[in-house]
Amino acid sequence: MQYRRIKHWPAGERPRERLRHGGPAGLSDAELLAVLLGRGAPGMSAVDLGRALLTRFGGMRGLLNAAATQLEGVKGIGPGRAAQLVAVRECCNRYMQEKLAPGRAIGSPSDSRQFLLARLRDRPHEVFCCLFLDNRHRVLAFDELFRGTIDNTAVYPREVVKQALARNAAAVILAHNHPSGVAEPSDADRLITRRIRDALDLVDIRLLDHFVVGDGSCVSLASRGLV
Repeated sequence: MQYRRIKHWPAGERPRERLRHGGPAGLSDAELLAVLLGRGAPGMSAVDLGRALLTRFGGMRGLLNAAATQLEGVKGIGPGRAAQLVAVRECCNRYMQEKLAPGRAIGSPSDSRQFLLARLRDRPHEVFCCLFLDNRHRVLAFDELFRGTIDNTAVYPREVVKQALARNAAAVILAHNHPSGVAEPSDADRLITRRIRDALDLVDIRLLDHFVVGDGSCVSLASRGLV
């Protein structure tokens, strides 16, 4: 098929015009990337370049998790465009962080689920985190307390209690990721949940939930009656 620049496409097929008139939801991933990149590369349109990026990195998630040096290895992606794509990823992170910024209230598990997925699902190693809340369930802080190997983290209940007291927290939500991608809680997850709950009870701090984050899913132990 003969290559045609997007500006020569019918107006109703151009990604930027379609976004302007119909909104972004109707655009494919490649078309959204075309709008972001602005132009293609020699011999390919911006949409073709978007498709090439998605194929190279296995989809949008892989693309936005790629390092700048990896992006620059794709034809048509120099340091400037690589920086654009890395900046998009950081914008997404900061958008999710604002959802649980200090002072925001947690009303339900869904309030924290998307935030935790965005923060933890792509970590290569296990990370154990605590979301500290006041007596109205407003966010005080989100802290990463422990980091582990590819499939294990040493978690110490006394450190969770110590940090909760330092934050003057009235309640705590626990979260950790499974780098395997499987969000199903393990026996060890259930055990450490009970140990931390009991330790917090001694200082009158409530454990509200413990989320296990996998690849695209986030399991609440409270919803299963395990907190």
